[in-house]
Amino acid sequence: MPRRTRPAFAMPRPKRQLDLPLPAPPREGDQPLVPVRMVNEWVYCPRLAYLMWVEGEWADTDDTAEGRRAHARTDRESGKLPAPDALEETAGDLAARARSVTLSSDRLGLIAKIDIVESDEGRVIPVDIKKGKRPHVRKGAYEPERVQVCLQALLLEENGYEVPEAALWYAGSRERVPVALDEELRARALQAASDLRLAAAARRRPPPLENSPKCVRCALAGICLPDETLWFATRSPPRPLNPAADPAMPLYVATPGARVGKTGETLTITTPEEAKTEVPIATVSDVSLFGPVSITTPALHSLLRNGITVAWYSTGGWFVGLASGEGGRSAHVREAQYRAAFDDARCLAIARGIVDAKIRNQRTLLRRNWRPEKGVEEKDAALARLKRLYERTPHAGSMGELLGMEGEAAAIYFRLFDRMLADAGNDALSFSFSGRNRRPPEDPVNAMLSLAYAILVRIFVSVLQTVGFDPWRGFYHVVRPGRPALALDMMEPYRPIIADSAVITAVNNGEVSRGDFAQNGRACALRTRARKRFIAVLDRRLEQEATHPLFGYRVSMRRLLEVQMRLFARHLQGEIADYPHYLPR
Repeated sequence: MPRRTRPAFAMPRPKRQLDLPLPAPPREGDQPLVPVRMVNEWVYCPRLAYLMWVEGEWADTDDTAEGRRAHARTDRESGKLPAPDALEETAGDLAARARSVTLSSDRLGLIAKIDIVESDEGRVIPVDIKKGKRPHVRKGAYEPERVQVCLQALLLEENGYEVPEAALWYAGSRERVPVALDEELRARALQAASDLRLAAAARRRPPPLENSPKCVRCALAGICLPDETLWFATRSPPRPLNPAADPAMPLYVATPGARVGKTGETLTITTPEEAKTEVPIATVSDVSLFGPVSITTPALHSLLRNGITVAWYSTGGWFVGLASGEGGRSAHVREAQYRAAFDDARCLAIARGIVDAKIRNQRTLLRRNWRPEKGVEEKDAALARLKRLYERTPHAGSMGELLGMEGEAAAIYFRLFDRMLADAGNDALSFSFSGRNRRPPEDPVNAMLSLAYAILVRIFVSVLQTVGFDPWRGFYHVVRPGRPALALDMMEPYRPIIADSAVITAVNNGEVSRGDFAQNGRACALRTRARKRFIAVLDRRLEQEATHPLFGYRVSMRRLLEVQMRLFARHLQGEIADYPHYLPR
């Protein structure tokens, strides 16, 4: 049967915004048409507009969903806007109204979808619909909304219409606010459009707003990371801007012969015994299929359209592949990644940080989980040796030297791994562990480690694609076909903190026993039911909240991975000088 677990703290999944014209900025020399909707965002927050239009970022919230509901009627085209000449001929006739009118102008470099265009007396009035209530401000509306409807009026004028004024309709209070098209507003609107176009052409991401109340309810706060980015310059503690808990949960299907289908907006999982489980697609964050489990094309299409990744694993838990939707819609992060990847000095610097963080976290796990009854002297000696190793990593002169340090640390760590496992009476020998082995794993502990690492690879591939990286081009791991080198790079410091920790928890809490493993020659693997239990342990670890060592707020490990990968992207793009690895105390 499928296994479902709930993440404790996660950000909304990025989704496609189908109703916004978001043409990507073209090659140098071309002139993109700036969506008027994005000029509104630019006046409100330049960084938000840049992230949405230039970098293609988006995340849904209750506010954005409510906004779409408010526009549901106007987004359906109805009525017809007469040509300017025909409008003049019918002046004095009954007023007409057209909905969802798209206009553009190459001279202004603008494109807009106008909610409503009213025509009467030979003139037209653009009306833009807002979901909230009318604000009580001197000019009747906030500047971003007035700029947006002013640009719509300019587009109508550019297309030959006479526009005496514009208007805003506030659905929340059912009030109409007229907007005077004075010269000051026209100049401000055209200047904002020009500034956005220049920023896009220069690939210049605006800095975050500093301590702004606008960030509190911003849909892109978890992507923009305004306070986290400013922390590197100001050292001011970030506000808790992380979005509220997402109700979406991972879905694991591990029953051999199960089939995942779709009925309406619900996934239907059917086992060979005809038992059915229904899961609303809106509650699914990602799907993992183990062994001979099938999925229908309609179900797969629906998941990908909703930004939900689907991963396949072998029966033994080896990661096979991943299907995802568009992922990052901008090449900017990948361009920065490739520039760094072809710079040997920069690759070495990034690799030093990866190995340093991994050894530090291995040492932390040993220090935290060492069983007192297994000898203090050996513990102190191991911690001292690991400390000497990570202190040497910043001075490594080559990748080969780093590999040697990492290998030496791994030998110390895994030789003493069983010192973190509790004795289980007569079952103690079942979890004896003398070192790491794989392909295939030969004992229960190695079988669990291999499964945990495979799931962690999938998680990092998905997160990296969401942020905009190419998971296959790394800095430390050798690039080979079918090997997600960057995912392997970035997960190294998290192996001990997430995967190894889950194995220790499963053994010490008695959640697995020797009877949960099948031996086939040298190979050892978890049985189906035990695999579900172990995945639940791993998911609990990902859901646990931890205090970020730099920023001070508490965040789930699952959410922390995306925060860290976005900070890594900011580092490669030059927005922050150093990438801060996650190093729990």
